[in-house]
Amino acid sequence: MAPKLQLAIYWAAACGGCDVAILDTDEKILNIAEAADIVLWPIAMDFKYEDLYKMGPESIDVCLYNGAVRTSEQEELAQALRVRSKYMIAFGACASWGGIPGLANLTNREDIFKTVYQETFTTINQEGIRPDVNFRAPEGELFLPRIYDRVWSLDQVVDVDYYVPGCPPTPETIWTAVEAIVTGNLPPKGSVIAGSRSQCDTCQREKTEKKIAQFKRPYEIIPDPNKCLLEQGLICCGPVTRDGCGHRCTSVNMPCRGCYGPSEKVSDQGAKLLNAIASIMDVKDEESARQLAATW
Repeated sequence: MAPKLQLAIYWAAACGGCDVAILDTDEKILNIAEAADIVLWPIAMDFKYEDLYKMGPESIDVCLYNGAVRTSEQEELAQALRVRSKYMIAFGACASWGGIPGLANLTNREDIFKTVYQETFTTINQEGIRPDVNFRAPEGELFLPRIYDRVWSLDQVVDVDYYVPGCPPTPETIWTAVEAIVTGNLPPKGSVIAGSRSQCDTCQREKTEKKIAQFKRPYEIIPDPNKCLLEQGLICCGPVTRDGCGHRCTSVNMPCRGCYGPSEKVSDQGAKLLNAIASIMDVKDEESARQLAATW
């Protein structure tokens, strides 16, 4: 019998949904347990960081690192796991591209702290106290990770072997990745383990190349379940997003939010989406374009 894989799972700047998604593989979790021993999974099992630091280089076969890198602790663990892992996998949208935590890069730490700890309506903090990296208490000195001024995707901190997209990855995507690892049938390094086409390429909704006269929010209309959501004025990232999720959002009348990352032929997902949206706007001149864009 072949030795079991040594598997590590770590949760960084994320919501925890990726960890839950692993459990959502349902009965296949038993197949994962047959193929691998989990040597680190802080959210679910009683492992300590000191257990990790005792491990030698490449003693872990596969690390599923989910979440963006936002703090000194997350960066330190990313580096420690990289040294000890044969394969480092950016697991989920946050680790792969920054995800929702990456929106923090639109501002800075100072403004975020000011909003969270001083300016919200429900905050009573007249002394302006904020978290500090160390604090001396009667029991001894306490330490907190340092929050950085920006957010990084995993590959901006350490070398990444593969990407498993999704917010979170679907059970089918997870199982495809696990099968590839267990069988050794891995794609070239740097590959995204998901589909190769765009969501629009595999979407069953009717497309008519209709122009958009007004943008709408999902709560403002009940979309036609058979017609393209983008052509109904809803911002849908389907044209620029990799398929493989099974159309879980669009199948229930919610527009794609791009969590499977850019499709194979797209380098800049945001710029390409703006291009796709601009191409179907029903405008005649700069002023009408400005007015239509204002409804977004």
